[in-house]
Amino acid sequence: MPTVFRDDVEAADALAQSYKNLKSEIAKIIVGQDDVVRLALTAIFCHSHALLIGVPGLAKTLLVQTLAHSLDLDFKRIQFTPDLMPSDIIGAETMDKERNFHFVKGPVFGNIILADEINRTPPKTQAALLEAMQENAVTIAGKKYNLPQPFFVMATQNPIEQEGTYPLPEAQLDRFMFNIFLDYPSYEQELKIVKGTTSDETVSVNRILTAEEIIAYQHLVRRVPVADNVVEYAVRLTASTRPGNGSALATEFLEWGAGPRASQSLVLGAKCNALLNKKYSPDIEDVQAVAKPVLRHRMVRNFKAEAEGETVDKLIDLLMTQVKM
Repeated sequence: MPTVFRDDVEAADALAQSYKNLKSEIAKIIVGQDDVVRLALTAIFCHSHALLIGVPGLAKTLLVQTLAHSLDLDFKRIQFTPDLMPSDIIGAETMDKERNFHFVKGPVFGNIILADEINRTPPKTQAALLEAMQENAVTIAGKKYNLPQPFFVMATQNPIEQEGTYPLPEAQLDRFMFNIFLDYPSYEQELKIVKGTTSDETVSVNRILTAEEIIAYQHLVRRVPVADNVVEYAVRLTASTRPGNGSALATEFLEWGAGPRASQSLVLGAKCNALLNKKYSPDIEDVQAVAKPVLRHRMVRNFKAEAEGETVDKLIDLLMTQVKM
C-alpha cells in the first residue's frame, strides 16, 4: 500500500480497508473482542494510549502482541512489580571500562509497550512511564532522548485483586485516552478458544501496516473535518459529568467529572471512528461510540452512587440520553 496518497479521500479509503484487513488478521488469534480491537486501533491511530481492564486469562497480552505483529511494530513488555525502579523502564547511564558514561535504553524504547499490571508498582515508577507517554521522550542526566514513533502504551490492570497494589490517581488516569473493559467470552467463543489453543496447530499473522503508514494515518485523523454541532455535543456531554455546573444527575451521583481532555478525546476518537466506518466526517453517533471508554475513568462516583449500585457506564448512558443533540 502506498504511503503517499493523492488526497485525503484516497487516504481515508485506504485506512478503512487497512482496518478491515487488520481485523481479519487479528481474528486469526483473538476470538471475539471486536470492540476491544476497534478501540485499541482507534487509540493507535489517534496517537494516544489505552488502559485495559480485565481479569486474568482474557488474552490481554496476546492481544497486544498480535496488534504489534500485524502492524509490524517493535513490541516490548514490562511486567510491573513492587520493586521495579524508574531506571528499569526508561534506562540508565552506565560506565564502561574506559570510565565513559553511556546511556543504556530501557524497554520503553519501543513502538508498542505493554505495561502489564501497572497498579502493581509504586507511584514513582508509574510516573516515569506516564511522563514518557505525555512527552514522547525521556530525560536522563539532563539529556533528552526521543522515543521511537509511533509510540503506544497499553497498560493493564486486574480489577479483582487489589492487595499490594497502587491504583493510578485520577490525574494520571486522565492521560489514557481510553479505559477499555475486557469481558468474558461467550460460550461459543470460549469453545473456539479452547479448541484452537489446545492443539498443535500454529497460526501466522500477516503484517498489514508499517510504522510510516501508521504515522501518516495519525496525521490524517487530525485533518478530518468535523461539524460544529458534533464538537458542541462532545463538549456538552463532558460538561454534563461535572457536579454543580453540570447536570442534576452528575450533582446527585458524581464526586468529580471529566475535564477538557475528555472533550478532546471524544472529538478525536469520533474522527477516527468515522474513518474506520468509511465516513469522511464524524457525526454524533461517532461521539457516542467512544463515550464510555473516554469518560468512564474520568468520572468519580460519590457515596450515594456506590450505595445504590449506580455504575459509571450506566450513568454515561443516562447522560447521553439527557444531553441534547
